[in-house]
Amino acid sequence: MELSEIREKIDILDEQMLELFLERMALAEEIAAYKNEHHIPIVNRGREREILSKVARQAGAQEPYAHHLFTTLFQLAKARQAELLSAPSQVAKVVETALKSGEAVFPKTGTVACQGVEGANSQTACDRLFPRGELRYVNTFDDVVRAVEEGECQFGVLPIENSSNGSVRAAYDLLQAHSLFVVRSIRLCIRHELLALPGTRLEDIREIYSHEQAIGQCSRFLRGLEGVKVIPCGNTAMAAQKVAQGGDPGIAAISSHPCAQLYGLACVKDDIQNSDNNYTRFFCVAKNPAIYAGANRISLIVGCDNRPGALYEILAKFSALGINMTKLESCPVTGRNFEFVFFLEIEASVLERGVLGMLEELERECVSLHFLGNYAEI
Repeated sequence: MELSEIREKIDILDEQMLELFLERMALAEEIAAYKNEHHIPIVNRGREREILSKVARQAGAQEPYAHHLFTTLFQLAKARQAELLSAPSQVAKVVETALKSGEAVFPKTGTVACQGVEGANSQTACDRLFPRGELRYVNTFDDVVRAVEEGECQFGVLPIENSSNGSVRAAYDLLQAHSLFVVRSIRLCIRHELLALPGTRLEDIREIYSHEQAIGQCSRFLRGLEGVKVIPCGNTAMAAQKVAQGGDPGIAAISSHPCAQLYGLACVKDDIQNSDNNYTRFFCVAKNPAIYAGANRISLIVGCDNRPGALYEILAKFSALGINMTKLESCPVTGRNFEFVFFLEIEASVLERGVLGMLEELERECVSLHFLGNYAEI
């Protein structure tokens, strides 16, 4: 048989399959109406297993592909049913409030809680996010959260992950424990320098101070130093400030070039980070949910059952809607043995068809769902 003849037969089958698919989705809508009326959950895993067992028996050598086809069909049908279900959900209420609260343009002003002191990378992030903002410096990430929760500041800025040293787990733990919402994110290129008092040589240095993330980002350089004690502190700018105020030529800081100028320090060695492609992301958080124009990222914290296939069922929902996932990270639940939640980020907007229904479906099926926000990244 010629290739053209085979393709003609495939075209005919594709048309038939599309007709059958549309008929199947129409029936799924009828099922949704019935479940809605009788308050029956969308998910029926027993029914799905029954169908997949039948498929496995009939598909022969094509069983793996047939299994994937039918599991995808299930996800598409459930996604459509979730759109039609009228049962109230907490995530829908949050999204509705956020859409009402968000303005057309992200604000340029506001009171912003910033961890650290003048010269910190968090300060740079704050200035980029709020060019006319009023910064209020606090000592810790916990203080940032407290300032926003108690209404002392409209916004707070937290570093959330670094391209070479991973997530800032302390920040994620705070987001998990508190009801704050992400309204914007920003990605900054970070360059680290070893700063000390003017005239200090590399061989003079006995102690180096910096934030633990910066220490991790410069681990390769630090491993090459002998007899030098590396001490974590609250912030890279705080480290530079400590060196400047201490007056000890044996102490240095891993910090930024602006901090050298700000605190009258000299650069002993520049570009000491492990990678030139060293970026840190920051979340801008607020007490109340708000979705601004251009929001195209969604962050979630999801808890799922500890059973085979539980995570796959979550990821399959994104795949069924053609949604790209940009982050997936597990985190142990404090106080529970071998139980985890997942930090997820997807490229999507709640205004896109099917997305809100998918989030509602996750809320109904998962052990927990924490909607962190729908926002834009700059």
